[in-house]
Amino acid sequence: MRFGVLGPLAVWTPDGTPVAVPEARVRALLASLLVAPGRVVSADRLVDELWGEALPANPSGALQTLVSRLRRAIGAELVVRRPPGYVLTAPSVDSTRFAELTALAQRTSGATGKAEVLAEALGLWRGDAFAGFSDEPFASAAAAALEEQRLAAWEDYAEARLQLGDHTSLAGELHALVEQHPLRERLRAAHLRALHRAGRTAEALEGYDAMRRLLRDELGLDPSADLAALHEELLTAEPVRRRIPSLPVPPTELVGRERAVAGVRALLGAHRLVTLIGPGGVGKTRLAVEVARGADEACLVELAALPRETTVDGLADVAATALGIRDGSRPRSPVDRLAEVLRGRLLVLDNCEHIVEPVAALVHRLLATGAHVLATSREPLGVSGEHLWEVPTLDVPPPGAPPADVLRAGAVQLFAARAAAASPGFAVSADNAEAVATICRRVDGIPLAIELAAARVRVLGTAELSERLNDRFAVLTGGPRDAPPRQRTLGAVLDWSWELLTEAERTVLRRLAAFADGCTLAAAETLCAGDGVQRPQVLDLLTRLVDRSLVVASHTADGPRYSLLESVSAYCERQLGPEERDRLRQAHAAYFTELAEEAATHLCGPEQQKWLGRLDIETGNLRRALGDVRLARALVWYWFLRGRLIEARRATESADPVLAAWHTGFRLLTGEPVDNRAPLRLHAAIADPRERALAGWFLGYAATRFGDLPVAEELTGEALAASEELSDGWGIAAALSVRAVQRHVRGDLTGSAADAERSRALFEEVGDRWGRGQAGTVLGKLAEFAGDYAAATTWHREAAELAEELALWPDVSMSCSELGRIALLQGDHTAADELHDRARALAIEHGDAAGQEFAEVGLALSARRTGRFAEAENLLRPWLAWNQRFEADNGAALILAELGFAAEQRGDAPAAVDLHAQGLAAARRTGDPRAVALALEGLAGARLLAGQPGRARGLLASAALLRESTGAPLPTAERGDVDRIEELLNSALSSGRIRAGSRSGPGRGGRPG
Repeated sequence: MRFGVLGPLAVWTPDGTPVAVPEARVRALLASLLVAPGRVVSADRLVDELWGEALPANPSGALQTLVSRLRRAIGAELVVRRPPGYVLTAPSVDSTRFAELTALAQRTSGATGKAEVLAEALGLWRGDAFAGFSDEPFASAAAAALEEQRLAAWEDYAEARLQLGDHTSLAGELHALVEQHPLRERLRAAHLRALHRAGRTAEALEGYDAMRRLLRDELGLDPSADLAALHEELLTAEPVRRRIPSLPVPPTELVGRERAVAGVRALLGAHRLVTLIGPGGVGKTRLAVEVARGADEACLVELAALPRETTVDGLADVAATALGIRDGSRPRSPVDRLAEVLRGRLLVLDNCEHIVEPVAALVHRLLATGAHVLATSREPLGVSGEHLWEVPTLDVPPPGAPPADVLRAGAVQLFAARAAAASPGFAVSADNAEAVATICRRVDGIPLAIELAAARVRVLGTAELSERLNDRFAVLTGGPRDAPPRQRTLGAVLDWSWELLTEAERTVLRRLAAFADGCTLAAAETLCAGDGVQRPQVLDLLTRLVDRSLVVASHTADGPRYSLLESVSAYCERQLGPEERDRLRQAHAAYFTELAEEAATHLCGPEQQKWLGRLDIETGNLRRALGDVRLARALVWYWFLRGRLIEARRATESADPVLAAWHTGFRLLTGEPVDNRAPLRLHAAIADPRERALAGWFLGYAATRFGDLPVAEELTGEALAASEELSDGWGIAAALSVRAVQRHVRGDLTGSAADAERSRALFEEVGDRWGRGQAGTVLGKLAEFAGDYAAATTWHREAAELAEELALWPDVSMSCSELGRIALLQGDHTAADELHDRARALAIEHGDAAGQEFAEVGLALSARRTGRFAEAENLLRPWLAWNQRFEADNGAALILAELGFAAEQRGDAPAAVDLHAQGLAAARRTGDPRAVALALEGLAGARLLAGQPGRARGLLASAALLRESTGAPLPTAERGDVDRIEELLNSALSSGRIRAGSRSGPGRGGRPG
């Protein structure tokens, strides 16, 4: 329990909940015990204090009754009988805490620390000490002593705040205390000094005279020597430090800037000049005002209305007028007069960008006199000792973010607050979250633009507003009438910045709008030079535009990069004339076509990672430049490596023979059915031998995965022969890696291993890490089929690491699934599920349907083997339809086998027989003996379940022959299914239901059944 006597008697639980203490005498008993907390109060004394001369018939019994009631209220363990009376044990009392804090303040050096401790101590007081009991004899002395301690603490507190320069607010706070205690000289002295230093010297002199009259009339005394000396100081001091206008009180709450406020205040605590820079509308002024509100004394001077020709002295005069400063008795320069007034205060100079030179000169002189300055500007002041704080735009949610994440973004919080004010009842919900997020992204998270957009919600709604932002300068208008004209529309905000630029700066800025997502310095120099701007000048002009917060500079591995906010880019596009826009479009396309062609020569060698990264960064520019056959040809391999198959399919839809071939390959890889013979025709139509060899490899790769295997084998063979004729080591390696897969599917494990090993060696030789991973994946599959799971894990891990280094996330997904399969074969279902889950997430994130299928089939394998049959079937059935859509028999055969095993284990014999029969048909079409064997084994289990053990035995025998023909042992995961089937078969044999020789061996004609 906690107890309070510094005000009305109060009791609280440890969590701050008030505790009611009923009856006046019970409360008086508690107050008496709290006069000297922790000390025993005799029973006789308590009786005397509670009843006086009006004693009850049984004083001892009456006291015990009150004690019992007090114990019920606050806890029996707190009120203890201890001869000769009672004691309140271990109480936490606010008067004790007050004494501890005032003692600590006496030991604290430094005005700041002392003021903080005393502020906490005085904050404990809720009114007069022992209010309600202060006239009772038992409490009056204690209450008077506490009041004296309180006044002494106030005097110490006031003197500490005077040292800190907190004059204006202190003068007001001391007024009531001085009125209550007009003859306390130390308190009066503190009040007089606060009034004088706040510029209210006349009031201070009047206060001294009032005290002098009181002393003389009531006590017949004169003021002390200290007060008389203070009076003399007031008479001779120049009244220059007057009260200045307070900071403006913003009409709305600041949203999303908590960290920025704390950061700027911390910076101001260490440095005397801080400049907030950022683009127009980002909220520099609002942030500066909020920061300044935490200072002891701060004043704001708005500079936006001043003409550009303003001088330093003119600027000082304007500031002095805004602060209400009049000339003193001594003639001084405007700057000196301003500096004297600002000593110890924080000066906020708002909107400095158009008169930055005189502002810089004034600030330099003010800093020399000890002033602190917080400036807002669209460019730095460039003064020694300046520390910049770039005010960022508010954070916006990424595309596709769930509603909960959308609501956490600062830009959305501001939009929601302002839209609710303009349209009562508005709230961000699951229905409008994506539209709101889009609006905030489209306006770059700029607070002013967000507020202008929010004001339109009442008329347009969020969906229509989002669509109309394509013409943002027509929509984002109609700001508050009390705002400056430059802040009432988005166009006006940018007009203000544009008008401050030189013609050369305007030329470079508007031409930067030709780029999407920024550009390198080399690209900027290429496109922005001309019409009076020399190429060597571009860097300096870019630097100046960065300083003016119109261009955003970032740093990448390839050097500096320059970009525009979307709103700035849209504004600059409006400044381009038709002829200049056409020239820029052509120059932009030419520049990025050359870049893509150069990159294509490096994407199959040791610099693969570097050039993939360069093209990643330029994705926006490459998409903007598309429209030329040269560029599309240069990008096909990049699109393939990055898994951007849908984008590639759209971009390669062309009559150009090379692009037509790649287009068909991309169609296959995205699951779109293609005429089986089309890849052969398209391949033959390409004239250039190197282009034909590469396209042939790609078509063979795509057909191997999702097309006709004989066609794929023909294409791959031609690509391999052409690459060998061209002495193209990379082309040979690529063709071999695909042929290794084909031979693996056909059951030629020896040939597959030879191709994969040679492919990997050639890829190693040319330095292509992607290719090493491809060949390693085949070697991993071969190790898996050989039962060498340790080697298989090593190969697949290496492939995953190589792909991850290159950020080839679809390949990482496939490698994770391969590792999941190994974990599954080893019986570690937990690890298998974790790996397949990661693979699925990567595939979904990057739109890789094939990777998602491979991962979810792996999850289904685990689910079926652990008895979660419904989960397995739900995962498998959509992918069965997907595989059947483009006749991918390999995938369909495996899925049908798994669905059949699930049906068996559920006891559904007809479904199991049907599914395994379908699976056997698909497996036979693949020509893969292992797939056929698995289907035969599954069908055997289904026949057993259907009561046909004789037919089951024949199927198992045929499967065994096929297994032997592959030269690879049965994987452990499948071994479990076959063991189960064979156990059932042996049980049938032992029961005599079939004879040992019944339907064993090959089927009719000597072929496997």
